[in-house]
Amino acid sequence: MPLFISYVSYSNSGIKGMVDKPTDRTAVVGAMVEKAGGRLQGAFMTTGPHDVLLVTEFPDGADAVAVGMAAAASGAISKIETVRAWKMSEFKAVAEKAAKLASVYVPPGK
Repeated sequence: MPLFISYVSYSNSGIKGMVDKPTDRTAVVGAMVEKAGGRLQGAFMTTGPHDVLLVTEFPDGADAVAVGMAAAASGAISKIETVRAWKMSEFKAVAEKAAKLASVYVPPGK
């Protein structure tokens, strides 16, 4: 299944909820991911521009985005970014496709 990485930033109400009732959110996130047909590979609290980093597997990118949208609809999340990730060995096929297409691309202004 394709891998996805989500960068999550809590809203003020999300942070307040964590401070008012500190809990490990892994089970909650994992249950939501599984209900959407995916698998949680890892869930990490982070420092910097994002509060959480999630690594998930989903059959389709729409499922990964839907999970983020559902969580954001709660108001506890101020921002979520989800990107597709490939293992280095898998990305070789993507680069091979790009090599075949590069000769037909015409840059703007040419």
